[in-house]
Amino acid sequence: MSYNFNYKKTGTRFLYRILRPLANFIIRTKYKIKYIGVENLPKEGGFIIASNHITALDPVMISISSRRSMHFMSKKELFENKLVGWFVSQLNAFPVDRSKFDEDAINYAISIVNNGDILGIFPEGTRSADFKPMKGKGGVCYIAKVCKCDVVPVVLYTSDEAKRGTRMTVRFGEPIPHEDLKFDPESMKMKDLRYATNLIMERITELWEMGHGD
Repeated sequence: MSYNFNYKKTGTRFLYRILRPLANFIIRTKYKIKYIGVENLPKEGGFIIASNHITALDPVMISISSRRSMHFMSKKELFENKLVGWFVSQLNAFPVDRSKFDEDAINYAISIVNNGDILGIFPEGTRSADFKPMKGKGGVCYIAKVCKCDVVPVVLYTSDEAKRGTRMTVRFGEPIPHEDLKFDPESMKMKDLRYATNLIMERITELWEMGHGD
């Protein structure tokens, strides 16, 4: 039986802050992790974090970088098991059906940003098999356009397989101002979001090319 996510209930879940110390311990035990550019995260207001995607723990790795709570769009398959779905939802994740334009998920994402919170999205839509950034999809830009918000590019980088003991770098880039995304105010078609989508993925790729930075 799948978990019935409540799209009408927004805000940080009760267990999110309680589980943060545990999540921090797990990530720092599993990986040799380093954070760079955390100061680029705005201290207030709603915005979008757009990151490449390499492991199931990516949302956790990004979330523990800041004291501000983050909400991540996650594939609906994670919610097909009722218990797993409930637990994932307590980590501020919410389901999206990647096979279609999921209006419930999109509207929920928009409400997160409009409420002044942080929305995390993986524009590629799936994990990269070789850990390199792939082509992005337009969903992140659709939300950014509606919310008129900035987008912070983030990259998770590893030069090895993402397994226990792997060296991992999480690098935050400077926010991309809403104006730089050059949205067409007269259109909401996905094809007209191509420039913004490409720009975001270019910034992510630039961060990825910096590697571990040493």
